[in-house]
Amino acid sequence: MKLTSIALALGFSLLGNTFNAVAAAQPVSGGSLTVGVETEPTTFNPQLNGQDKAEITLRNFWESLLARRPDGSFVPWLAQSYEASQDGKVIRFNLRQDVTFSNGEKFDANAVAENFRQTQVAQYCAGTSLCLMGSHIEKIETPDDHTVVITLKEVYSPFLSFAAGLQILAPASWKSPQLKSGGKDLAGTGPFILESYEKGQQVTYVKNPKYNWAPATARHQGPAYLDRVTYRFLPESSVRTGALLSGQVDAIEGISGNDAGEFKDNPDFTYQHALNTGTPYSLFLNVEYGPTQDVKVRQALLQGLDIDPLLKSVYRGERTRAWGITSPIDPLYNKELEGKYGNNPDAANKLLDEAGWKTRDGEGFRTKEGQRLRIELIQAQATVRDQRDVLLQAIQAQARQRLGVDLKLNYVDSGTYADVRKSGKFGTIANSNTPTDGVDIENHYRPIAQGGAINYSRVNDEKINGLLDKAASTLDLKQRRDFYSQLQQVGLPQLALAVPLYEPEDQLATASYVHGYGFRSYKQMPESVYDVWVTKP
Repeated sequence: MKLTSIALALGFSLLGNTFNAVAAAQPVSGGSLTVGVETEPTTFNPQLNGQDKAEITLRNFWESLLARRPDGSFVPWLAQSYEASQDGKVIRFNLRQDVTFSNGEKFDANAVAENFRQTQVAQYCAGTSLCLMGSHIEKIETPDDHTVVITLKEVYSPFLSFAAGLQILAPASWKSPQLKSGGKDLAGTGPFILESYEKGQQVTYVKNPKYNWAPATARHQGPAYLDRVTYRFLPESSVRTGALLSGQVDAIEGISGNDAGEFKDNPDFTYQHALNTGTPYSLFLNVEYGPTQDVKVRQALLQGLDIDPLLKSVYRGERTRAWGITSPIDPLYNKELEGKYGNNPDAANKLLDEAGWKTRDGEGFRTKEGQRLRIELIQAQATVRDQRDVLLQAIQAQARQRLGVDLKLNYVDSGTYADVRKSGKFGTIANSNTPTDGVDIENHYRPIAQGGAINYSRVNDEKINGLLDKAASTLDLKQRRDFYSQLQQVGLPQLALAVPLYEPEDQLATASYVHGYGFRSYKQMPESVYDVWVTKP
């Protein structure tokens, strides 16, 4: 099959608001940085990581084949170029020849190929979206030490985004007892190396002195400026804010709406925020279990809740209301649903009456045949961040007052979360995710049996499946957007598979002596500290 070469420019660029504005200060090497972060990783294996917020620490150690500019175009990283067939079924990655893993192993075609092979090993990838991606691979070839060719079984448009962004583990990692949990035995190619991890306290990385293969989106080449970076796990927003104001840390992320004012227009600090790509934080409603099996109950929740005042109250106007199945910064976004549903308690209560929930118990909750209209909301404790617990409590109160629905909040550990998802015995799961280019849509709406690892609504609808197939089988962006827009119409107003709440975003505040910290282009999540330097007095 003839391959069409896609040229990749190697020039550097300053990415708009990606980095702090730095006037006269010139980068200096040396020093350390301490960052207060909200989320402690449940695993340091980036491929198995299900916590988007944990990437602020993991990205220092792990890298991928390509990086992306703000417009979504790909640029070289561990691969110096790539080529794709016209139908997208064959992708050839031409690898750099000067890269080594932090454990000394050579970065080559076999190392990369093994990472893709593992996406087809159920024992490794089960419960993650890796298996869905791996299921589309027909063969993986290494014609020489610096070339990897992946052939797909069929046209599958989200695959390139996945393949370009897969974090690459060193060969020795696959034999390590730390493979699932991550640790020093797992080696990456990043500008920093994991030095120590104190559970519940902090993780520290040290400079990789041999690093010299930054992507074209970086602001310099060679080793990182900093000698060391420590991430302290501070789950409470007020504690992080206090730590930065008092000088205990140099930077923080995850800043509450209440605390943003401490840093905005304050000359002693910088403050930045940016929306993420991917799926909004949403309540995914289970179509196979309990009261939410009834579409009228699901539609009542979608139509009856009034999300805007809750967001304004909890976040002081610092968060963006969500309406669809993907982020407004995603090229696949369609804004047709903005303002088209919600805050209609009369229609919602009529739907609940029609569903047979007509009577009320002594506490005002709706009942049917002696059973209360109770919906269990599952929230993984590992992803409780950004005052989501406060928001869910507010939604719980509104569901009771407006609709007579008993929304039971259940925060669970990782093991229980996995068991509950597998059993399907829940009413709704609250979740968001950041993968781009339709990957996240596939993960949320593909049938579970077909690899929809985070299909929390457990939907298996013929029309939705057909739209997913059509979107995945075309490389035309406009056509894909149209198919996903149709899916959005079916999935939200018609089937009410989810109640979108808000668009996840990241916030960074730093002391004025911290320079170069900002957001990754395109996905707009906190970048590694590779380009960061400090000028402490």
